Amino acid sequence: MSLLVKARPGREICEVTPASAGWKHVGFKALRLAAGDTERLATGTRELCVVVLTGTVDVRVDGTLHAGLGQRDSVFDGPPDAIYVPGGASVKIVASRTAEVALCTAPYKGEGAGHPVKRIDGRAMRLSSRGQGSNTRHVCDILPQDDPSADHLLVVEVITPGGNSSSYPPHKHDRDVPPEETLLEETYYHRINPPQGFAFQRVYTDDRSIDESCAVEDHDVVMVPKGYHPCVAPHGYDLYYLNVMAGPGRLWHFKNDPAHEWMLKTP
Repeated sequence: MSLLVKARPGREICEVTPASAGWKHVGFKALRLAAGDTERLATGTRELCVVVLTGTVDVRVDGTLHAGLGQRDSVFDGPPDAIYVPGGASVKIVASRTAEVALCTAPYKGEGAGHPVKRIDGRAMRLSSRGQGSNTRHVCDILPQDDPSADHLLVVEVITPGGNSSSYPPHKHDRDVPPEETLLEETYYHRINPPQGFAFQRVYTDDRSIDESCAVEDHDVVMVPKGYHPCVAPHGYDLYYLNVMAGPGRLWHFKNDPAHEWMLKTP
C-alpha cells in the first residue's frame, strides 16, 4: 500500500482512517465547503480537533454555538483558528464563506469528567522557527503536548520556505521508550504555494522495510506509520503541512537518523 494519498476534486479532498491506514490512532479528513454548506458528525469514541484551514465557519457542539472560526484566505497567511471536541459529542459545521477545514481525530479515553470543548484562537497559538540556513522552517502549535486539552491528539502546522528542508535531519517516533522516543502515528497534509508546484517526502525505516519517496502536490496526504520522514520544498514553491500525531501516550520524543545527526553538531 502506498503511503501517498492523492487529493480528490469535490467536497471531500482526502480521508485517512485507522482502517485505511492499517494503524490504531490517527484519523484525518479535509473538506472543501462552499458558503452555506454543512457538515454534521458525531465524535463517538474519538476526540476531534477541527482546524479551519481557510475561510470562516460556525461550529455548533451539542447545541452550543462557536461562531466565526477562521479568518485567513490562505494557509500561508498566519495561524488558524481551531476547536477541540471530546468524544460523545454532536458537531455541526456551517461555512459562512468558502472554507477548507481539517478534521483531526484520535481515540478518546473519556476518563473522569473528560475534556471540555475548547475554542483555540489563532492569536494565542505559539509560533516558533526551527533549524538554520536552508533547514529553517516556521511552526505553529495548535494542540501541542504541553496543552492538556486532549487525550491523544497532537496537531501542528509547519511552513517550509522554497529551497528548504523540513522534518530534517530525518527523525522518527515509532518506539514507545520515553524519554528517548515515543510511538506516534502521523499524517502530513500538504499545501503548496503557488499551488501548481510540488514537494518531496521520503518515509524510510532503518531496515528499509519501508522506503518510499513521494512527490506530493497541493492537498496530498502522506501517512507515516513508522520510520524517518523528511521533506524538501523545491526552489520557488513554499511548502505547508498540517501534522496530526497520536499514539498510546501524548508525548513527542523523537530519534534522529544516526547517519545524518552529525549536521546538528556542526557550528
